[in-house]
Amino acid sequence: MSITIYHNPACGTSRNTLELIRATGAEPIVIEYLKKPPTRAELLGLAEAMGTTPRGLLRSKEPMYSELGLDDPVWTDAQLLDAMLQHPKLIERPIVVTPRGTRICRPASTVLALLP
Repeated sequence: MSITIYHNPACGTSRNTLELIRATGAEPIVIEYLKKPPTRAELLGLAEAMGTTPRGLLRSKEPMYSELGLDDPVWTDAQLLDAMLQHPKLIERPIVVTPRGTRICRPASTVLALLP
């Protein structure tokens, strides 16, 4: 089973999610998205796979979210994508992709529904 995790090693939830995946014996593709941010097309694909909009990928607890006023509904999807591409720390984490689905795994136990 192919598993990909968009991971931030500084995040406890992301580390716990990765640990839960590895506990099944799987070794996922680990994308440290702060070092190698997803492209616009990848972000759109993730949102579509989750049945959400780009706003659904935003990390609202990130201080920059408030600083930029991203909670204002005036922001278009294109503008939100631009913000995430410019500041990848605005992307919620961890995002896990498996053949069973794509989800933001908060809390970490959410990943269990995606694993065999």
